Amino acid sequence: QLQLVESGGGLVQPGGSLRLSCAASGSTLDYYAIGWFRQAPGKEREGVLCISHKGQSTNYADSVKGRFTISRDNAKNTVYLQMNSLKLEDTAVYYCAAVWGMCGSKGGFYDYWGQGTQVTVSS
Repeated sequence: QLQLVESGGGLVQPGGSLRLSCAASGSTLDYYAIGWFRQAPGKEREGVLCISHKGQSTNYADSVKGRFTISRDNAKNTVYLQMNSLKLEDTAVYYCAAVWGMCGSKGGFYDYWGQGTQVTVSS
């Protein structure tokens, strides 16, 4: 059974950076696509970025283009979300999720989820 654990969240000032990690256990991530989602208070969950099992990334949120990037290190069984130039509106709980093979934009497409990590952007 694949298990995912997010880490790296925290409090950061506007314009700052954070790198989130999604560490997997129980199975290798080699054949899974990993998506990052976020949910802000009072808002629906939205897809942010995804990386396929072959390393292709897909952006699902126009608001993060040019600021967030996704990468994977299969040797470490970990996927990363690098977030730069953070804005107040990036405040949310960030989740990683896994699905066999290719990416999808909808949360229901994914089979495994982490518990989430809080990112708060505040001055």
